[in-house]
Amino acid sequence: MQILVVDDETDVRDLFLQRFRREIRNGELSFSFAFSGEDALTFLRAHHSEVLIILSDINMPGMSGLELLSYVKQEFEMPPTTMMMITAYGDDQSYQQAMALGANDFLTKPVDFGVLKDKLLQLLP
Repeated sequence: MQILVVDDETDVRDLFLQRFRREIRNGELSFSFAFSGEDALTFLRAHHSEVLIILSDINMPGMSGLELLSYVKQEFEMPPTTMMMITAYGDDQSYQQAMALGANDFLTKPVDFGVLKDKLLQLLP
């Protein structure tokens, strides 16, 4: 299952690759990374049929994760199956806005990787 992680913090890449190394090695999950909303859209335009899940930070410079969510829902005929928003701000307003825009899930930082792993593995075909 191809997952696109969108976060302006570049150390997120190493963290995900470490936390999911068994699932990556077993071929259950595959990760790509974009470090801005704009980069994510560029990646999706080239690979959107491959990406089944997007995990996106909300607060990023330039295009926010909520703006990215809106673009993905508008632009792609077959949007990714699941779009999960991740934020350091677990406030009700961000949650309501993400859900209104079509997010499938909402996680707060620091991410509980046990919970995230369970959610991702439940989505496996």
